[in-house]
Amino acid sequence: QMQLVESGGGLVQPGGSLRLSCAASGSIFSGTVLGWYRQASGKERELVADITEGGYTNYGDSVKGRFTISRENAENMVFLQMNSLKPEDTAVYYCHGSVQIMGTELQYWGQGTQVTVSS
Repeated sequence: QMQLVESGGGLVQPGGSLRLSCAASGSIFSGTVLGWYRQASGKERELVADITEGGYTNYGDSVKGRFTISRENAENMVFLQMNSLKPEDTAVYYCHGSVQIMGTELQYWGQGTQVTVSS
């Protein structure tokens, strides 16, 4: 089992920045992809960004050019730098981990951290 714990959410004004952190612990297998999803009130959970062990990144269309995902493999940490925040970025942000083990995809979720963008 892998445990994921997020930190860094909060209230920020439009145009501002926030940095989310996620610490992974427990059974962390080679090849684990770490990332961030978000879920706004009344909407489905959506991919924000993810990153492989080798540093390959993937972003949701709505955050490209504004958000940057990074990863510290030695520390089992993943980060999300969010710039030029908009009210529509308001959501609960969840850290996510996924890994293929013998043909089965295992997925893990953090408890979520609230990000509110409002003046």
